[in-house]
Amino acid sequence: MHIGHAKAALMNQFFAEKYGGKMLVRFDDTNPSKEKDEFVESILADMARLGLTWDKITHTSDYFDGLIAMCEKLIREGKAYVDSTPKEKMREERMEGIESACRAHSVERNLQLWGEMLKGSDEGKECCVRAKWDMQAVNKTLRDPVYFRVDASGLPHLRTGSKYKAYPTYDFACPYVDSIEGVTHALRSSEYHDRNEQYYKVLEDMGLRRVEMWDFSRLNFVYTLLSKRKLAWFVDNNRVDGWDDPRFPTVQGMLRRGLTVAALKQFILSQGASKNLNLMEMDKLWTINKKIIDPVCPRHTAIVLAHRVPLTLSNGPATPFVRVLPRHKKHPPAGTKATVFARRIWVEGADAKVMKEGEEVTLMDWGNAIVQKKTMREGGGTEGGEGEGEVEAMEGVLHLEGSVKATKLKLTWLADSDELVPLTLVELDYLITKKKLDEGDDFLAALNPRTRWEEAAVGDGNMRNLQRGDILQLERKGYFICDQPLVRPNKPIVLIAIPDGRQRPPPGAAAGAAAS
Repeated sequence: MHIGHAKAALMNQFFAEKYGGKMLVRFDDTNPSKEKDEFVESILADMARLGLTWDKITHTSDYFDGLIAMCEKLIREGKAYVDSTPKEKMREERMEGIESACRAHSVERNLQLWGEMLKGSDEGKECCVRAKWDMQAVNKTLRDPVYFRVDASGLPHLRTGSKYKAYPTYDFACPYVDSIEGVTHALRSSEYHDRNEQYYKVLEDMGLRRVEMWDFSRLNFVYTLLSKRKLAWFVDNNRVDGWDDPRFPTVQGMLRRGLTVAALKQFILSQGASKNLNLMEMDKLWTINKKIIDPVCPRHTAIVLAHRVPLTLSNGPATPFVRVLPRHKKHPPAGTKATVFARRIWVEGADAKVMKEGEEVTLMDWGNAIVQKKTMREGGGTEGGEGEGEVEAMEGVLHLEGSVKATKLKLTWLADSDELVPLTLVELDYLITKKKLDEGDDFLAALNPRTRWEEAAVGDGNMRNLQRGDILQLERKGYFICDQPLVRPNKPIVLIAIPDGRQRPPPGAAAGAAAS
């Protein structure tokens, strides 16, 4: 399921609960060549991830006998006919509003060909059943839509095996099964609005109870592909990890990237049943997500390996000591963490670069310190250790009685300790570089050449207990979700950055990041 499907499912449950109704889950298994058990299992698993519950699961194949009987009834009543026109010619005639020569078939001839279709004979394979409506209708979905066709693949159906040779189309089966199952309201995205008239016309010809159609706007995000065919290309060509890749707009992918179910529900329900088609930014969704995770997620510290700089505090503790601090100062249920304090600590290279000799800074969760000396790498920087260039090391002194409010720089840091754990910090970008693909655009021409960046880092030892799916904040870096916990000392914990709704430059701008 992608997030567009998730919207449909969440809205169905919302209205079912609001009005005391029932939510039905139905699998349209009318095409044996495209049905797979894993699809069914994956969809149900995704619905469970979203916290959805349902009253009943059905399959269109449960109603094949009734659909066959209904189709034959319409043929006998002259409301449908069997057409053997080649597909391309049929398509051309529909576009030009030309009636098929097969419309003139007698009922007897139609029934004879219908019988061949049910047997799956060579003659039957060349035929399909069509509604006998109006080939000049302005709404082209009313131009004799197809009701039944023989499956050309010859593959057995997952649930019915080889019992049936001819299968109903979605346009024929959906209204029939909706009415038979007692559906009162069918929700459908507004891109299919033109098919509503067809839906009602099918029910009218069948003589079945009317089902109300309710349109809602489809979720359309910038730089986002929702086409199953296009997403499959990335999977088949090993451009992503799989259907749960965190760059994918699938339910599994979005949750793996750190989106909470609560945020997705809030975002979708905030739109209501609006029919307006808008191309939306992801920012609003991630902003909602941030508001949900920020008050509760634990805080940790990480320092990027490639640019870390040692700061030796001359009056720091001769022997490292541990202090127990809250993981989240405003949320006690987040628990506590053991923070190591030592004479030699690590700070970020970017912080070291802007610090000046003689400047007083604040070491977060410790107190103030004064920078006394900066040593630059050979060939880098200017006299006095200020300006551009790589800092090799720094020396300073603790000034714990100093005012935290008076300092400009508040620094994250880690004690130089064996307790540090290896990390891989992952930043992701969109899969395509064009905001919206127009009809006829080749998505391959809009592929983003770089969509994943990795940085090696070290983190505080408390992160060794992280589990897959845990969400945390790396202070001064942002929010992350644990994608791979610590399984052995030499294999890093993998943390994926969670967007927070703010516009940022491409992650590749970060120095030292590995791209893929």
